[in-house]
Parts: sequence; C-alpha cells; structure tokens
Amino acid sequence: MQSFVAYNGSTNWAFELADSAHARVMLHIGTTSPSGAERVTPAAIARGAVDGWLADLNRTIAARGEPAYIRLMAEMNCHWNVYSAYGAKHDRAHSTSAYKAAWRRTTVILRGGPDVDVQLQALHQPPLQARATELPEAQVAMQWVPQVAGAPDVPGNRPLAYWPGARYVDWVGTDFYSKFANFSGLERFYASVRGFGKPFVFGEWAVWGADDPGFVTRLFSWTRAHPLVRMLVYNQGKQSDGPFRLRHYPRSAQVLRRLLRNG
Repeated sequence: MQSFVAYNGSTNWAFELADSAHARVMLHIGTTSPSGAERVTPAAIARGAVDGWLADLNRTIAARGEPAYIRLMAEMNCHWNVYSAYGAKHDRAHSTSAYKAAWRRTTVILRGGPDVDVQLQALHQPPLQARATELPEAQVAMQWVPQVAGAPDVPGNRPLAYWPGARYVDWVGTDFYSKFANFSGLERFYASVRGFGKPFVFGEWAVWGADDPGFVTRLFSWTRAHPLVRMLVYNQGKQSDGPFRLRHYPRSAQVLRRLLRNG
C-alpha cells in the first residue's frame, strides 16, 4: 500500500493505512508539503537538515520488524518535480550531484545500524545530526524509480544521471501509464539497468484516459518476458473518482482480474 509523504511530514497515517489493508507499507518520500511548498532541498538533506525525521522513521520501521519499501524522490528526471535538476529551481541545491548525495544519506540513516557515522564519513558528509548515537537496523528496501526518459529529454537529465550507486539501491524501476505507453523506451531503460541485478518495480502504473484492455495485456506480457520484474503498483490516486480508478475502465478491469487470477 503506497502512500505519498514528505520529509519532515507525518507518516503514522501511512503505516495505519497499510495495516488496515493487511499490506506492507510503501512510502513515496518527496520534498514538498501538501500545498506544494518545498520543505527541504536535496543539498540540505545531504547536509543533515532532516536527520531527526529520518532517524524517527528508521526507528518506526525497525520496531515493526518487517520490510518497508521506500520509493524515494521518484521521477527525478522530470521537470515537474522540484527535486529534479531540471525543475523549477535549477540550481546547485537541486543538481544531480545534490540529489545523489541526498539519496545516499537518506539510505544510510533509514537502514540504520551501528556504523551510520562511519558510512556518512566515507561519503564526506557530516555525522548524524540527530539526538542519537546509534540507530537500530531496519528492513528498508530503497526503490530508485525514474521515468524511462527525461523531461526534458536531454543528456544531463537521462535516468542514469541520478544513479546513486548500487550499494544504496535495492530495487530499480519506472512508472508507466496507458496514456503514454512508451514500450520501446521501456525496453531501452530495462536494458540499461539490467546489469545492476536488482529486482524491477513499476512504482506507478494505471489505465488513463480511455478503457484499454490491450495495454493491460501487453504490460503483463512484457513483465513475463522480463524476469527481473517483481512488483507492479497500481496507482488508484487520492480522489475516489480520479482518472486512474478502474471503475472508469470496466474492460481493462476484467482483463486485469483474469490475469491476476491466472498468475
């Protein structure tokens, strides 16, 4: 059960929502408040500005004793996200280098363990800026999920420009919608990350705009032909009558039920 949260924001509700659905929790962590205001820059994250919040989240996940999936600052190669190097700010605090540094620090703290400061020192980053000398080890699965091509689609905004390093990533993947079903781009992206040996996730996928059972069938056929795919998360959206809700697409929903039933 994926919920969208932000640095320095509340997360308890997301864990409660997952528990009510008898599901594992998945958090998309962004940098903006519900109003759209930026709470923290990638550069500030790398300096330790939200360490206290991250340490609290680490303890929450560790206490639960089960995996939590963290889809961190996804679609980072898209200009509509403020943490993108090609977003609204377009400065050093939002560069690809700042993004990667923020990712690494977030991962080290959320995973926890006895050597957090040692790992941060190896990254040439400040020690833990939180009232703690040691963090518990937490079962955290970090999901790196760009779009298959940048927006804008320029070399400096390609997906791998944001790659933080294999030791800081547990899953790779992308988002995919029927309205923009770029299967050739998906194939190229999969080929570019296959060598990392990480399981592949569709962090968001949905039918969008028109009932399209052929898209559902093709996407599931594609996943069967690509053995690294291990997870597909359908994006219902926040609104009960939003554009991705399957009630708008009865033929697609019927095909999806059949595919899931048949395994």
